[in-house]
Amino acid sequence: MSAEQPQPQADQIDTTTPHSARVWNFWLGGKDNYAVDQALGSQLARSFPQIIEIARASRAFQTRAVRHLAGEAGIRQFLDLGTGLPTANATHEVAQRAAPDARIVYVDNDPIVLAHARALLVGHPAGETNYVHADLTDPAAVLREAARTLDLNRPVAVMLLSTLGHVTDDGGAAALVRGYLDALPAGSCLILCDTVETPESRAASDEWAEGGALPYVSRPAGTVLSFAAGLDLIEPGFGPISLWRPDGPVPAEPVEQWGFVAVKP
Repeated sequence: MSAEQPQPQADQIDTTTPHSARVWNFWLGGKDNYAVDQALGSQLARSFPQIIEIARASRAFQTRAVRHLAGEAGIRQFLDLGTGLPTANATHEVAQRAAPDARIVYVDNDPIVLAHARALLVGHPAGETNYVHADLTDPAAVLREAARTLDLNRPVAVMLLSTLGHVTDDGGAAALVRGYLDALPAGSCLILCDTVETPESRAASDEWAEGGALPYVSRPAGTVLSFAAGLDLIEPGFGPISLWRPDGPVPAEPVEQWGFVAVKP
């Protein structure tokens, strides 16, 4: 565990505008949300019913991907970008169950996440967890702070789960991914998933932005896959995250959240 981060003042947390981390928490059945988040979350769930299933599938995919990398692939370092609010099976819990000496750095720049950061810092004593309050769109600054906990000369798994859609420019999103992967050694990994574009998901993105939350774009499947350029996909490759190494029966209709786990050669 690392030194405590300064806690935000109550007036830094805006409870009058929907907040993506809190709406996501609402969809996952959590309690760390407000009426304004519940209103937008319920509205989206009515117009795009799959969104709740997407939220749950994203969390389950994260668990399976981290478990695979820590347990079978020997990865011992994880950089979780756009952490969001703590929930069951957080990255450090999954990784350190498989490898107690795993090191995890969480990154987010939202005051509401910072307020809950203590919950993210309780890990296995053989490993280390830390929280960096920073803008994930500044890879150099994030990596500089992450280097206090992670050895950036050794492989690191970079995690961008249901997050890159907030970077609405395709070129900017690709540059962001490269900004992290290019700075890390061979053997580093990328865990990524986002909503693929369909008429329904595009309409949901518009409704989300109109509701006052930070804009989030869906992208064509080919664009999401392009973020793995230069990397080697781990089987079963790219596709609906509900089909990525499932623990049990899969839903009849795969979710419109697609992703992959890939390795830097």
